[in-house]
Amino acid sequence: MGASDGLAAYFGRSRRNAVLSWLLVAVLTVTIVAGAFLDRREPVLFSVVAIAVVAAPAIKFRDPAVVPPWYFVGLVCLPVLWEAFAPAPPTTGFVSSLAVATLGLLMTVELDRFTPLRLVPWFAVVLTVLLTLAMSGLLNVLRWSSDVVLGTTYLLDGRSQDAVNAAVMVEFVYATVAGLVAGVVFYLYFERAGRGGTTPAGPSSSTGTQSTAAGRDGSVPSRALGEPDAVGEADTVENATGVVLSDRLGIATRRQVQLVRFMQVVLAGLFVYGLWSRQIAVVTNAALGLGITFLPAILERDYEVAIEPGLVLWVTLAVFLHALGTAGLYDAISTWDHLTHTLSATVVAATGYAALRAIHLHSDTIHLPRWALFSCLLVFMLAMSVIWEIFEFVVDQGALRLDMEPILAQHGINDTIVDMIFNLVGSVIVATWGTVYLTEISESLARTLERQLGTAD
Repeated sequence: MGASDGLAAYFGRSRRNAVLSWLLVAVLTVTIVAGAFLDRREPVLFSVVAIAVVAAPAIKFRDPAVVPPWYFVGLVCLPVLWEAFAPAPPTTGFVSSLAVATLGLLMTVELDRFTPLRLVPWFAVVLTVLLTLAMSGLLNVLRWSSDVVLGTTYLLDGRSQDAVNAAVMVEFVYATVAGLVAGVVFYLYFERAGRGGTTPAGPSSSTGTQSTAAGRDGSVPSRALGEPDAVGEADTVENATGVVLSDRLGIATRRQVQLVRFMQVVLAGLFVYGLWSRQIAVVTNAALGLGITFLPAILERDYEVAIEPGLVLWVTLAVFLHALGTAGLYDAISTWDHLTHTLSATVVAATGYAALRAIHLHSDTIHLPRWALFSCLLVFMLAMSVIWEIFEFVVDQGALRLDMEPILAQHGINDTIVDMIFNLVGSVIVATWGTVYLTEISESLARTLERQLGTAD
């Protein structure tokens, strides 16, 4: 892997590295056999994925010496090795989360090497941290779904809803810590390798796997704002020119602005009502919601990020419905929580998409094809769901300890997982149908980045 191999250039090859890595693959193979015999599905699934990721470069280049560094493979195997040789099994989810983070890094590097996706170390590290959180969230969604549909007992094992929820929150915390620790370690590794100035040689990039759109330094040619993406990922005419959401709503722009003002007035009224009735949850959520509705105007005034009225209406509606929920609709209408989570998730996902595409447009060394944007958006939303659930749990438990009315509340594991599912639904809606309305704001963000940071190299 030469200099044109992007992130993969940081991973060299040697006989010693190959021997150690394949020995660790053998350990994973034993785990599969033992797990199948003992009916332990999760270790089997993890080991199968890990072997596929580790062996992919060797299979691609038909060279057994082309494998990831053995110490990274060792981190992937850490839960298995710990259980086999440590005097006591791990009492937390930190070890397994660290293994997932490492596996995420290897997957990211290989996607950078074998697909049109192009990343730089800092972006790969951030993506790895988010992927660690997302995998923790997805795993628990799948566990819960299996328990509900198939009658398994991964989560719903007879404990109370609150007890299971607390255990999952602790697992989320360990995943967050492990992701951050792994991110720091990986970033330092890339920094040290970069300062060393040596990237071991490997298979020639003449194998045809390198994208024709990539330059000799692994970057893709810069794109003017609004130009079609490279590597055959040409945008449609709508994506290239942008579609204004305000024009698609069937409501005059003036009416959209009036609706926003109306909801702002109602939010202010809810704030006053909360003060009068001494409901701290209503006061806090109304105040925060009202503040969020003014963010688009601040961004446009201070950073020249153009946000059209349709998007402002979208954001305002999300916080407005949530504030109404805290004022009583969450208790009165059982499905109100699902509605607000889905709508709020679309706003968060839209923010993530706009930021990702702005980075894609701004940087010459980061290239995110459409499938990568879609995947990153789902990862981002799952990771944000995990962070939000942790925050909600901390606020809820803190209020209980202080004998106060909680600003945010959780109601057991079913509530948590269903919220995460609807968050994922919201992100899929944006990724599938909503991105066309975010073209102009992402280009505006890219121009802001260029003004603030200069043109990316």
